[in-house]
Amino acid sequence: MSTTRATGCPECDGRLTADGDETVCASCGLVVSTDRLDRGPEWRSFEDDDTNPARCGAPLTRSRHDRGLSTEIGRSGRGKNRKWSRLRRQHRRTQIRSKRERNQVYGFTEIRRLMGALSLPDRIRDQSCSLFESAQEADLLRGRSIEGFASAAVYAACRVAGISRTTDEILDAAKATADEHRVAYDALNRELGLPVSAAGPTEFVARYASELDLGQAVRRRARALAEQAVDSGHANGRNPSGVAAGALYLAARREGDAVTQAEAADVADVTAVTVRTTYQALRD
Repeated sequence: MSTTRATGCPECDGRLTADGDETVCASCGLVVSTDRLDRGPEWRSFEDDDTNPARCGAPLTRSRHDRGLSTEIGRSGRGKNRKWSRLRRQHRRTQIRSKRERNQVYGFTEIRRLMGALSLPDRIRDQSCSLFESAQEADLLRGRSIEGFASAAVYAACRVAGISRTTDEILDAAKATADEHRVAYDALNRELGLPVSAAGPTEFVARYASELDLGQAVRRRARALAEQAVDSGHANGRNPSGVAAGALYLAARREGDAVTQAEAADVADVTAVTVRTTYQALRD
C-alpha cells in the first residue's frame, strides 16, 4: 500500500509516495530513491498466524521413535553408489541404539500401516503410538507379540475416541492373530487402566448408514431403535455391530428405503440371521 512522504519532489515540488521499494513523485513520475532491502523477517511461516518461525524439516510426530528428528541420506543415480550405499547403511544403524528402540520402530511401522488400511485419522495414530510406548515403559511386551500390541493399541485408541471399529475389522488388517490381539488388549486394559466402556450399537449406525447410502431420516430412526434395543435389554450379550445393522434395516423399511437384510449384514460383517433376529425383536 502506498504511503505519502513529508518532503516534496526535488524537480517539481510534487507529492512523493512510497510504493513498494521505490519513492516516486506523484506529479512528474520521478523515481527519487529505491530501497532493495527486505525489512521483513528472515524466516517464512507456513502457519495461519504468521508467528511461528520454525522452518527446519518436517514437524515432530509421535509416530516415530525419534519424533521425526533424524535425517536420511538421499539417493542419487550418479557417482559413487557403493560409497553412498555404505553410508546409508551405517546411518540407519546409528538411528536405532537399543533393542527397545528396534521394537518401537517395528511397532510404530505396523501402527502406521493399520492407519492406512483402516482409514483412521492422525490423532488415532498418535494416540496408538503413545499407548504402545506406555506399554513398553510398563514392561508389558516381554514374552508377548509386538504385532498384537500394535493392533491392540489401535483398537484401544479407537475405543477411547469413540470411533467405531470392531475387533474383526482390526484383525483383518493386522498381522497379529486373534489370541495375540486379545492377550495384548487385556494387558493394556488391565495395567494401564484405559477409560473405555463396552461398545454400543449406536456407535456403528452412522458409518453403516453412510456405506448403505441412507438418508438422515433413516439414521435418526435407526439410532433411536438402537437405543431402544439397549434399554430393552435386547442388545445385552449380542454383537453391537449386528444390532446396529438390524436397527438400520428396520428404520430403512419404515422410511421406505430399499435395503435388504443381506446388504445390511454385509456392511456389518455379520450373518443375515443376526440382522433378522434384531429386526424381529425391535419390530415386535
